[in-house]
Amino acid sequence: MRNASLAETMDRVGFVQADPIRAPAPAQDLILRQRVSGYRAGDLDRAYPTLPLEEDYVYAYGFVTRPLRRFLHPRPTDDGDGPYQPRGLAAEVLAFVREHGVTHPRSLWEAFGRTRVVNGWGGQSAATTRVLEELHYYGLVRVARRENGVRLYEPAPPLDDPLDVSERAREVALLIARVLAPVPEASLRAALPRRLSRAAGGRGAVVRGLLATGALAATEVDGVRYLWPVDLAPAEGEPEERVRLLAPFDPVVWDRRRFEHLWGWAYRFEAYTPPAKRRLGYYALPLLWRDRVIGWANCARDPEGRLTVETGYVDGPPKARRFAVALGAEIARLETFLTPRGGRTVSRRPVPRAASAATPTPVR
Repeated sequence: MRNASLAETMDRVGFVQADPIRAPAPAQDLILRQRVSGYRAGDLDRAYPTLPLEEDYVYAYGFVTRPLRRFLHPRPTDDGDGPYQPRGLAAEVLAFVREHGVTHPRSLWEAFGRTRVVNGWGGQSAATTRVLEELHYYGLVRVARRENGVRLYEPAPPLDDPLDVSERAREVALLIARVLAPVPEASLRAALPRRLSRAAGGRGAVVRGLLATGALAATEVDGVRYLWPVDLAPAEGEPEERVRLLAPFDPVVWDRRRFEHLWGWAYRFEAYTPPAKRRLGYYALPLLWRDRVIGWANCARDPEGRLTVETGYVDGPPKARRFAVALGAEIARLETFLTPRGGRTVSRRPVPRAASAATPTPVR
């Protein structure tokens, strides 16, 4: 992980996954703080309108550089029967956005009513909001900006002549391989967009084609075949003696297959697990020490506004004093990251030692 500006980082990585849970900050901010110099929570949202970025779906929902849009769209429909054509309410909402420009979902409620439908999480959303998401998925509208976390949409620019679907599938596969490198071959196949891959002959065919042309390099470790774009050079040298508290969706830990192979234990994201069944915590952040994930941390604000960080370890914390120093430095960096620009937190007192060194029962 190297630090750079936000624009440089997005141009280099191409895609950053997003998640709205703030514990202590959205996933996209937690991911970028490890890679962007001086990054603060919310910087991506603030800069988004001025950067060549789009919110879109790759292997998950997130932020993608605008030049990659031509590989993601037009998206095949589930039935494969030609390009997506909005009908009924979708056609009316698209016409409204094209007429009015940047549109808040609230404006659609006022124009079309607030009929409720089941959303992708099993809850209830306004039908017009679901239609906006559908139009966005198929590339007819784009996210213009966010207002208090709410996405505002505007008409998407028209695409140039669509590229060949096989070329698009290859480029998307290379993007995913670059973000997650090195990635187990089975994980890369599973992460490829189903509809796009199917139109290009299937996920296996896409990956085999990239291996055959030499665009992907491969090696086998303990019977697991790892892939990465051939232009990526493996890192060399000793890892930094540094602690990093990673987002649950950080590319370093995103693939659970690779996670368990490299570090020998199972990390689980438990925000949607019933509290009584959680083993790590609501939003446990994987704890990376040097080049190994050795535990996890849960972060919160106490009633006085202080940041508290409770850590857990698979085999207990390292005994070396340099680890304790590195953990304290990472907690201080996290506190700065969470401090609003131009403002300050309720309290700047250090995290109590007990809170930053708690050791729950190890998990295996």
